[in-house]
Amino acid sequence: MNLHRPEVTILLKYQIAIASFSGGTVSTIELTNPKERLRIYLENLRKVMNEALRNFKNGDKAKNILNLAKSYVDDTEYFYNKGDYITGLVTAAYAEGLLDALRILGYTEFKWLRKPRTKNVVVAGTFDILHPGHIKFLEFASRHGKVTVIIARDENVKKFKNKEPILNENERLNIISAIKYVHKAVLGRKGDIFSILTQLRPDIIVLGPDQPVDENKLKAYLNNQGIKAEVIKMPNRLANYSTSEIIKRITSKYCNRY
Repeated sequence: MNLHRPEVTILLKYQIAIASFSGGTVSTIELTNPKERLRIYLENLRKVMNEALRNFKNGDKAKNILNLAKSYVDDTEYFYNKGDYITGLVTAAYAEGLLDALRILGYTEFKWLRKPRTKNVVVAGTFDILHPGHIKFLEFASRHGKVTVIIARDENVKKFKNKEPILNENERLNIISAIKYVHKAVLGRKGDIFSILTQLRPDIIVLGPDQPVDENKLKAYLNNQGIKAEVIKMPNRLANYSTSEIIKRITSKYCNRY
């Protein structure tokens, strides 16, 4: 079976919906960062493949299946280098299934690496009038783990920005919840903006490049609450994108027409 044929690639992409990764390191329901997940999965497969070859016992038919598993591992590497991470996840699942079958039947021995715990990442913001800068920020945060977004309450937006948001808190919550880089979105608490962190217990907090948060105050709060979270700041914002800039574009284009 030549997995590099276009029609086979299309078939494999459909099969991602039903692929089951039983012993490896990737979950079918968590594909927000498929490149990183495939990298970890491929690293695991290479190790297991070497063990399976080294510990193979006997049997011509079983050897053919082992070679087929190796071809799937090779295809996984091919798709990873090509940048087709979703198809690579599927071919990795095929390799895993064949290897597990050989192990269960006693033809070889190996051990899968234990699946690393996915880190809980928290970001917070208003997210009013969604734009590419927001998406870039959420994508950056998703590289570090499973992202929970705290949506600023309308009351707090008025308090800290001295203006009402264009979209209310529930509208902003629904929009952010639909973004693929977001595991879940929650409304923040009124008043004390840090207090919800005691409930979420993040491993990592990601700040936007120009987010007006006092990092020392945040770290002191985390320390006082016994929350061992790393604070990471996104280094650069996406140029020419901010909610204020979007509003200016809208008003300059349309306000003088009516």
